[in-house]
Amino acid sequence: MSEKINKINGIDICTESFGNPENPAVLLIMGAMCSMVYWHEEFCQRLADTGRYVIRYDNRDVGRSIAYEPGKSQYTVVDMVDDAVGVLDAYGINQAHIVGMSLGGMIAQIIVSRHPERVLTITLMMSSIFGSDDNDRDLPPMDEKILAYHANGGTLNWSDEESVANYLVAGSSLLCGSKHVFDEKRAYEQVRQEIKRANNLLSMFNHALLKGDASYEGTLTGIKVPALVIHGTEDTVLPYEHGLALAKEIPHALLLTLEGTGHEVHFDDWDHIIKAISDHTL
Repeated sequence: MSEKINKINGIDICTESFGNPENPAVLLIMGAMCSMVYWHEEFCQRLADTGRYVIRYDNRDVGRSIAYEPGKSQYTVVDMVDDAVGVLDAYGINQAHIVGMSLGGMIAQIIVSRHPERVLTITLMMSSIFGSDDNDRDLPPMDEKILAYHANGGTLNWSDEESVANYLVAGSSLLCGSKHVFDEKRAYEQVRQEIKRANNLLSMFNHALLKGDASYEGTLTGIKVPALVIHGTEDTVLPYEHGLALAKEIPHALLLTLEGTGHEVHFDDWDHIIKAISDHTL
């Protein structure tokens, strides 16, 4: 396990690896407003123990990667795609299995469209179809209670670390499905790590400024690498129908349904998720 800062596309991107670099590579891409710590260290190591070389990294504006001024759009999702490919380059990896969570899954879709020669398989977790902003598939929106909760973030004293930690943990609890008990202790550990590592914590909200791109509409049907979709039935950010739509649109995609799971990589699901990824990346 080794964390390092890489100069990728002219910016700093923080990465960390687990396992033997001689093994098949698995690149983990986290979702919006979350750094790589939400791929829990133990999860990464357990995945590496299946005979994989696992790499996680901080996207722009989170963790120890470059942080831009909050509230200003400085890049696109395609730029984040180039960052992901740059991470592979930094490790000297020609081809990898790509695993993306939420926004990370959308980044994975574009990677396989723009750089199919670099991708062995894709796994899309709690994600949705990336493309036009027009929702012509009539997919359900994010739960209003999440939007309402985060609307209160503007009144928070972001210089008070304890208040920020409480706010972020309570927000995470809204993502937990009914099958699971929300692990508050683990959540506080991750949130405090997130706060400590961030170059500028408020910069994470720049991810909310990212937009769709109509030029990628319809490209999923052209994906030729094996695809696995993992989605919880109680996802309140990207409801289960988003996962079903992905599995339907990508040719021959496999679907792993996690009953009672929300928008989360919950400890109780790790065995199922790690086995599914391990089997998928043989």
